[in-house]
Amino acid sequence: MADERRDQRGTRDARDAREGVQEVGEPWGRRVRLEEADAWESLVATARRTVSEGLVVGTSGNVSVRVGDTVLVTPSGVPYDRLTPQDVTGVDLDGRQVLGALVPTSELPMHLAVYRATDAGAVVHTHAVHATAVSTLVPELPLIHYMAGALGGPVRVAPYATYGTQELAEKMLQALTDRTACLLQNHGTITYGTTLDQAYDRTAQLEWMSRLWLTASSVPGLSPTLLSEGQVAEAGERLRGYGQRG
Repeated sequence: MADERRDQRGTRDARDAREGVQEVGEPWGRRVRLEEADAWESLVATARRTVSEGLVVGTSGNVSVRVGDTVLVTPSGVPYDRLTPQDVTGVDLDGRQVLGALVPTSELPMHLAVYRATDAGAVVHTHAVHATAVSTLVPELPLIHYMAGALGGPVRVAPYATYGTQELAEKMLQALTDRTACLLQNHGTITYGTTLDQAYDRTAQLEWMSRLWLTASSVPGLSPTLLSEGQVAEAGERLRGYGQRG
């Protein structure tokens, strides 16, 4: 009888493998590698930081990091404070799930589009209040501060498209041309960097500049002084050498 049950299970497993079926709670694909486990820990810490620092409410944003040809990404609809080391969620660059049992974020098309088109090592997407407000007002964030140079220049607004769609991913890529950040109209922000820390810092900088412009613009009878693209480009060159060396 036991042999019969094993044979039945073996037949079912073979059928499921052919049909791409996964039992609830069973992980996809292979085991998690050590570097992926370390990257997942950093990803979860960054995702929690977006909440604690007010860039995200609930599960409204998402974070990803690339490890080789695998993209680790926050899962859909799971509060970040509940994520554990066992919740590693990963896909390949074609979006096929290779790690974990949780469904990846619905914004996966945006993340994968960035990785395919750039040398990004990490991507952060938020619904930051001030940046999202700016996205509803102008086609690009006015040059209120020279730190725009750290993002490649004037931060553009990608026209609105439904979240989670390929259309949104394509519009986002256009807005990201020669940039490391953009606004998503009536939606939020997306930034990328070589590391999670860099991607997060760019998100925080974008939100700060958005808040600065909204604050300066709110003074009755006055308009904020803006910088020229040349001034921002010059600052961007200087910023490349900013900080400690080695």
